[in-house]
Amino acid sequence: MIFDSHMHTKFSADSDMSALEAIDRARNLNLGVVFTEHFDFGVSVDGKNFDFDPTAYMTEYANLRGSNCRLGVEIGLRQVAREVNAEFLSRADFDFVIGSIHLVDDLDIYYPEFYADKDKPTAYRKYFAQMAAEVEVTDFDALGHIDYICRAAPYDNPEIDYPTFAAEIDAVLKIVIAREKVLEVNTRRFNSDRAVRELVPVYRKYRELGGRFVTLGSDAHRVSAVGNYFARAVNFVRELDLTAVTFRERKLELLE
Repeated sequence: MIFDSHMHTKFSADSDMSALEAIDRARNLNLGVVFTEHFDFGVSVDGKNFDFDPTAYMTEYANLRGSNCRLGVEIGLRQVAREVNAEFLSRADFDFVIGSIHLVDDLDIYYPEFYADKDKPTAYRKYFAQMAAEVEVTDFDALGHIDYICRAAPYDNPEIDYPTFAAEIDAVLKIVIAREKVLEVNTRRFNSDRAVRELVPVYRKYRELGGRFVTLGSDAHRVSAVGNYFARAVNFVRELDLTAVTFRERKLELLE
C-alpha cells in the first residue's frame, strides 16, 4: 500500500481537517496515511502558534494508529529551533519526522517580506544554504518539499532551476544521503507540468548520488487534497528509479 506521508489535521495551526475524514478518503483511494502536524518554534500566523501538545495528539489519535495510520510531525528547520526541536521530539514516540524549511533569516518565505530586497539567486541561495546547515545537524527522517520556496516566490520563473543552483542543491542531497535520510516527493504542485519537469533533474541527481528512497506526501490541509496527484507522483518515482517508502516507529518501511 502506498502512503500519503504528509498531511495536517486540527492539531496544526493552519488546518481544521478531521482525522477520521482524512482516513476515510485515503481508504477510498487505497492509501495509508501519516499525520504530520506542524511544530515550527516561535512561528505564529493570525494569532495561532505552530505548536501542539504531543501527549494530547498521541492520546486522542491512539485508537487510529495502526498498520494504515501513523502519527508523525513536521518540524521547522532553523538554527534557533535546534534544541527546542530535539526536546519536542523526545516527548512522544512519533512514527515519522519531516524536516522542512519554512522561514529563512527568520522571515516566512510564504510572504512577500522575505523577497522584498532580494533577486532570485540571493533568495534561493539563502534557502538552500540554510537547508544544508540544518539537515546536517537536525534529527529527522525525510526532508520535506525541497521546492517549497517555489510556492510563493514572486519571480517570473519561480521554479528551482537546477542548473543554476546545482552546487547548492547537491550539497543538500549529499548530506541527506550521507545521513541515511530520504527526500519527500511533495505532490502539492504536481498539477503543474512545469513544476514536475523542473523537479526531474533534482531527483535524478539524488539517485545518481546514491539516494534510493522517497516518501510521497500531499501536504493536505483539507480532506479533498488527501492523495492529490499521487498517480503522477508514483510514475515520477518509478521513472527515476526511486522507491517510495514510509516510516513506522522512525524505521523505514518499503511499500508493497
